Amino acid sequence: MPEPVISMQGITKRFPGVVALDDVSLEVLPGELHAICGENGAGKSTLMKILSGVYQPDAGSMMLAGETVRFSSTREAERAGVAIIHQELALVDDLPVLANVFLGRERRNRLGLLDDRGMARETARLLETLECGVSPRVRTGSLRVGDQQLIEIAKALSLDARILVMDEPTSALTESESARLERVIASLLARGTTILYISHKMEEVFRLADRITVLRDGHTVRTLDKDETSPREITSLMVGREISDSSAMPPRAPAEPLLEVRDLHLPWPGHVRGYRLDNVSLTLRRGEVLGVAGLMGAGRTELLETIFGVSDPSWRGTISLHGRSVRFTHPSEACAAGIAMVTEDRKRLGLFPDFDVAANISLTALDRARRGGLISRRAEEALVAEPIRATGVKTPGPHAAITGLSGGNQQKCIIGRWLLTKPEVLLLDDPTRGIDVGAKAELYTLIDRLCREGLGVILTSSELPELLTLSDRVIVLAEGRLTAELSRSEATEQRIMEAATAG
Repeated sequence: MPEPVISMQGITKRFPGVVALDDVSLEVLPGELHAICGENGAGKSTLMKILSGVYQPDAGSMMLAGETVRFSSTREAERAGVAIIHQELALVDDLPVLANVFLGRERRNRLGLLDDRGMARETARLLETLECGVSPRVRTGSLRVGDQQLIEIAKALSLDARILVMDEPTSALTESESARLERVIASLLARGTTILYISHKMEEVFRLADRITVLRDGHTVRTLDKDETSPREITSLMVGREISDSSAMPPRAPAEPLLEVRDLHLPWPGHVRGYRLDNVSLTLRRGEVLGVAGLMGAGRTELLETIFGVSDPSWRGTISLHGRSVRFTHPSEACAAGIAMVTEDRKRLGLFPDFDVAANISLTALDRARRGGLISRRAEEALVAEPIRATGVKTPGPHAAITGLSGGNQQKCIIGRWLLTKPEVLLLDDPTRGIDVGAKAELYTLIDRLCREGLGVILTSSELPELLTLSDRVIVLAEGRLTAELSRSEATEQRIMEAATAG
């Protein structure tokens, strides 16, 4: 066996109130794709942040190509050839794409001025290798999450790193975009790049990895060759228990229609297509999950945002709730009518990072925590206790920092927030993005229970198996148009993909 290019021994990292890593060891061979698996909160991202200089360990040692190293910053790690693509995007929304790719490493011409033209050319080349058609000069904040993820990848590729850490790089990508990324990964491996890859998608891990290291509760469990293990064994090692087969959920019995959308048209001024949604109709019944499938740009998020009163108010068509026509101009109106929405972008649109867990959850029901015109701490704690219990949030307490929780637990807090409004219709936009298999199984059970209690759910997901597991019916969008409606018995991955590419 060749000498490890990375050797981390006895790594320990503590944060206030929690030991994130406890005596963790990891060895990575040169030129391999080494997958790091574990539930949210297992310590995967923390370990990778130590490798890339974001954090410094409290104990332990690290060697790179046989030399002892200790990075005090990401810049030091980058100079040593280590780059990281974070799970949570670290882009400046108001800057153009090219400025984000070269942020902190701006190129200058002979006069000392910014070489915008040269950076634009190089950014365009990097994006072309990712088969991404985004203009280098477009404002980054105007892009969807999937495109922003590709910008992060281009930024890391621009460093020409010999060790590349990818933390959930496909969590916001469609299947076609993920396939595109895999082609880029194959090219990097062929050039000798070593890749550490964090993912919750077992099919992806077993398709790409050479070896797999499993972490659980901040400890190293095992490192296995891919060919000597199975997805079931890895999942069992990750969670320390067997995951129930959620695809075996007994069928639900949807009742009367709750929400109806007829001939919805959402214009797209300035775009050659002219619309984001065109002639889309659907019916959601009480006690069912209606899945919405489609590739990136198909209009899944726009559909939910229009129903929730977030999108351009110039849309045409009819939205009816309980048979009565509604037209929401603000989310507060939709919320008052019994509709709630969990957005796809947890970091930008879901979390309030300066608030604690209780404040993040209680935001939609502050009147119920008010005593004498002020928010009562005791009343707020009582208010959030039930959504914390119902969604299974793992937190040291209601007043812990929300940013100290794993991504999966943050998402559960957001869902708990909306459950406080007692909605009849719940819109879930890719709710399990970046959530581990254990948390997914818990969330699936929660969605199923809510439906059986009479809630109607519209669910989008970039993972077809998830849609097939949860949905009673699936509608498919392609380039803003409805191309198929399939019952649970009719829906297959092949039929959905055929309809999703029908545009």
